[in-house]
Amino acid sequence: MKKILLFFCFCFFFSFSQEKAATYFDVQLFRGTVYKHSNDISHLITGHPDGFLISYNWKTFGKKEWQQVYNYPDYGVSYHYLDFKNQYLGVNHAVGLHYNFYFFKRHLMFRISQGIGLTSSPYDKVTNNKNNAFGTKIMDNNYFLLQYKKENIIEKIGLQAGFMLTHFSNGRFKAPNKGINTFTFNVGLNYNFEKEQDYIVDSLPSKTSYKEKIKYNLAFRTGISEGPVPHLGQRQFYHIGLYADKRIGRKSALQLGTDVFFSRYLQDYIKFVSVAFPVGHESYTHPDTDYKRVGLFVGHELFISKLSIETQVGYYVYKPFDYEIDYYQRVGIKYYLYKNLFTGVGLKTHVGRAEAIEATVGIRF
Repeated sequence: MKKILLFFCFCFFFSFSQEKAATYFDVQLFRGTVYKHSNDISHLITGHPDGFLISYNWKTFGKKEWQQVYNYPDYGVSYHYLDFKNQYLGVNHAVGLHYNFYFFKRHLMFRISQGIGLTSSPYDKVTNNKNNAFGTKIMDNNYFLLQYKKENIIEKIGLQAGFMLTHFSNGRFKAPNKGINTFTFNVGLNYNFEKEQDYIVDSLPSKTSYKEKIKYNLAFRTGISEGPVPHLGQRQFYHIGLYADKRIGRKSALQLGTDVFFSRYLQDYIKFVSVAFPVGHESYTHPDTDYKRVGLFVGHELFISKLSIETQVGYYVYKPFDYEIDYYQRVGIKYYLYKNLFTGVGLKTHVGRAEAIEATVGIRF
């Protein structure tokens, strides 16, 4: 998983490395609360988490077509520190890459970030068996930031304040993995290193250039995952997606398709349940129950540059083993290596519970 995220870090900076842009720095303090998405994490919510967020940002001014389309966003790298105020969770660190998008005359900023997290106190069978949120020391982290932002209030110094949602999880790479979602209020300062440049506003191509016929996609997703019970063992999974998409403009395409899930860790979990619960118990499952699942989904792809953001919502039409709910979600990042060949990384979840971090390769034809 670390290699996958490092690959996307490389792709991110390679996409912009040839462009000289104005830069700025921001530092923020925050305080918030942990969202109780499951009663199983009640013992992990004992105080109001706090911490700080530091970011370095590159501004865009329309030298590339996608920058004009998205109202001249920023891109950057950030680090944040989060103290959960809980003896079992300890503190977390995270480093991530982000985009800042602007609205309402650039006073409202929305940031989306993807990165790697590190916890000081992961689950340990002997020393920390109460931490059922983080089964590994290294995890996936993403956060969303919505803020009012005003630059250059006092010379190059500005102010920003708003709200953040940050999520830590290992994507069921190893159990346990309840994950933690934290809502916070942020306030901080920003500092511009260079003067503003003029925005380029007159080089967008005609909208008709993005009209396409329906395209078909074949995606192969894989990774390692473990069942919800610790020490069942990590297993390779294979998820195959076949879907159609229709480009509806410069930014968006709509998707409709099917997934077939070969999640091998479910084989181990089915055997565990068949032994743990006797015949006649409501939770009893026959050891030969099929572990495979099939889902239908609708989705949306947001095109930025060579990167795009993919969101999907699906429903299982075949699921012999009664595991999790009948709906699933997927959020991921895609990178187009060539016009029709892509790779990516995504998170498959059941509402607030992660099931797998998926490494993807695919073709669009």
